Amino acid sequence: MLVVDDDERIRRVLERILGAHGIEANTAASGKEAVRMTASGAYDLVILDLLMPGEDGFSVLKDLARRDPDQAILVLSCLSDPESKVTSLGLGADDYVPKPFHVEELVARVQARLRAVARPGRPVLGCGRLRLDVLHRQADTGAGPVALTSREFQLLWELMRDPGAVLSKEELLARVWGSAPQFASNVVDVYVRRLRSRLGADVIATVRNGGYRVEPV
Repeated sequence: MLVVDDDERIRRVLERILGAHGIEANTAASGKEAVRMTASGAYDLVILDLLMPGEDGFSVLKDLARRDPDQAILVLSCLSDPESKVTSLGLGADDYVPKPFHVEELVARVQARLRAVARPGRPVLGCGRLRLDVLHRQADTGAGPVALTSREFQLLWELMRDPGAVLSKEELLARVWGSAPQFASNVVDVYVRRLRSRLGADVIATVRNGGYRVEPV
C-alpha cells in the first residue's frame, strides 16, 4: 500500500505499524508524488492525508479517484468535521479515519479494505434491501432513491459500514457530530427517527442498553 503524508514521522510510524502486521507499505510526501506512484496501479490501498502544504487534499483525492476509479483510498486526516468526511466519501474515498487515531482501529480498517477483493464502479453499501449510494448521498430500500442531508448520510454510513454491529449513541455522537461522548444530547435519536420516517421503521433497530444497528430488511 501507499502512505501519503507530509509529516515524515507519521509516514515512518505507519510504515512500521503496518509492517508489524505483515503489510508492506511505500510512502509519499506529497499528493503529486502519490499521483505519480499510483500511475502503475500497483497499490491495493492508499492512505491519504488531506492537509499538506501547498496542496488541496480534496483535489488530490479527486485526482486519484478519477485516474483509477478502482483505487481503494482511506483518508487519514486531522479534519474530523462531518462535512470533510462526507466530501471525502463523495469524492471517492472508501473510508475516513480522523487523527489522532487508535492503532488497532486503523489496522482493522486497513485489513478490512484489503479483504475487499472486488469494488463496485459506484461506491454503494448494502444491507438486505437497503442500499446507500455514497457518491450521490442517496438511500434506497426498493421504493426509489431518497436524497439524504449531510448528517443523515453520515449517520447511516457509520451504521452501514459494518451491518449488524451495534453502535452506542455516544459513539455515533462522537463520530458524526464530533461531540465528546459525555456530551448529553438527544440529537442521535432525532436523526434516527428522521431516517426511519424516510426509509422505513424497520431499517434501524434499537438495541436496549446498547444503541442502534442497521437491520437487513
